[in-house]
Amino acid sequence: MGSETSAPPVKGDGAGSASDPDGPGVPEGAGAETADHDGGSGGEAVSGSGTRAGKARPAWLRHRYRVGLITALAAVVYELLGMVRLHTFRATTFDLVIFDQAVRGYARFSAPVSPVLGMFTGRGMDYLQLSDHFSPILAVLAPLYWLRDGPETLILAQAVLFALAIPFLWLFTRRSLGIGPAYLVAIAYALSWPVAEAADFDFHEVAFVPVLTAAMIERYQARRFLTSFLCMFALLLVKEDMGLTVIGFGACLLVTGRRFDGVCVAAIGAAWTGLVRGALIPMLGGDTGDFWAYGHLGQDVGELAVNVVTHPLRTLALLVDDAGKVDTLVLLGWPVLFACLFSPLTLIAVPHVLERLLSDRPSWWVPDYQYNAFVVAILICAGVDGIVRLGRIVRRRWPGIDGRALPAHWAVCVVVVALTLVPRFGLGQLVHADFYRRDARAVAAAEASALVPSGVVVEAANEIGPALTGRATVVVWGPEARMAPWVVADVARPVFPFNSPDAQRARVDELLQQGYQAVFDREGYMVLRRTGQ
Repeated sequence: MGSETSAPPVKGDGAGSASDPDGPGVPEGAGAETADHDGGSGGEAVSGSGTRAGKARPAWLRHRYRVGLITALAAVVYELLGMVRLHTFRATTFDLVIFDQAVRGYARFSAPVSPVLGMFTGRGMDYLQLSDHFSPILAVLAPLYWLRDGPETLILAQAVLFALAIPFLWLFTRRSLGIGPAYLVAIAYALSWPVAEAADFDFHEVAFVPVLTAAMIERYQARRFLTSFLCMFALLLVKEDMGLTVIGFGACLLVTGRRFDGVCVAAIGAAWTGLVRGALIPMLGGDTGDFWAYGHLGQDVGELAVNVVTHPLRTLALLVDDAGKVDTLVLLGWPVLFACLFSPLTLIAVPHVLERLLSDRPSWWVPDYQYNAFVVAILICAGVDGIVRLGRIVRRRWPGIDGRALPAHWAVCVVVVALTLVPRFGLGQLVHADFYRRDARAVAAAEASALVPSGVVVEAANEIGPALTGRATVVVWGPEARMAPWVVADVARPVFPFNSPDAQRARVDELLQQGYQAVFDREGYMVLRRTGQ
């Protein structure tokens, strides 16, 4: 499937290559790592002839400090968002503690168990995180825990990983549109709402996806095929459903002329998905039914496929039968002004989007949470490629119109759109002073957490767990009796997994009757110690 060699510069009319004039995001000059143009805004601006008598340095060298600065600033902003949430008790046990416990297991050269997840599902303290979501790539974060053991490390790692997509997006856009648009697109990604929402919701394995998908696409554009496919294989280790993204990558290669590669890649994605869901997760103690959210379409993949094929219109209707789905679809396309619709690169994102929109779980549809970060880098690359293709269409159909300014105008608009969306999503909180302050409840939460000794097992309310996981074994406080030595409860407002504060107060009463003693009670937080501990 290709080799790690650079093809010679190809002059052309925009996106495409010598053997594939409509290749995915491979504009003229692709593979010419020394091509550069400081003000260009069209496909013609980036060509092999952009070098100056062979003396120009590679673009990434000439611009590494500025691109690095954007990358570093983005990482700082994402880390600030996550750390403030942790400091003010906005972070939650589900899911920050789950990943913290798993990575701690890797760091100690033991199994990546998650007691909080195991006790919640009734499968015990030794329940493997891999049997919930197959994410062995988390092991690469283990050395960071040797430096600092705690959820703060995950927040920092996630911030850096999200930001590391920026150099690859810059390189991709520079080859396609020129230097100026490359910076604008990089900034637009840094401000993008899917990344903001992911950074605003603890830590998730999605942190690896933007950089890996951006590198996969950019390295393919540069004809560094071996590196591209290595990034593709790394994606398979992020989560059990990333095989769907690989299938989309295969579809993209297939429709753009690389038929053999496309078929092989799609087959790898399908085989891996079947292997992980059908064999590895059950072998590790998981249940493949835990995340089957398609009962309305069938009880298994076979029934779902038959339903989709035999009722295509009904299936299509499911994609827009809820306002949350429509909102998400519009918000995914709007940041690139829907230019992604003109690019085959969008096919890479389609399977993952369909997986979400066809499900029966509203939390998968809505713009909130981390799910849209799985496709953000893909759609930005598709938008860049799409605007190149749109410019070609304009020039061919209306020869009198000079379409060379179109990419530059598009890039400016993309940044403007990103800025307009900032207040609506996670990054918008950073401009409000109250976001940084601990309110009375947060102060009480900190005091309650401090009363719990280190090294114990503690049932903690969902927002308390992250403050304790670095020094105690945390399980989530819930309706079930777990008889942990210590309990930190919240009876003032609804907390997961309870249905109401009344149920929470009733659970505290049960604990008191079972011999627990209240040693702290303020702002709705109660610390209970089992008698004799």
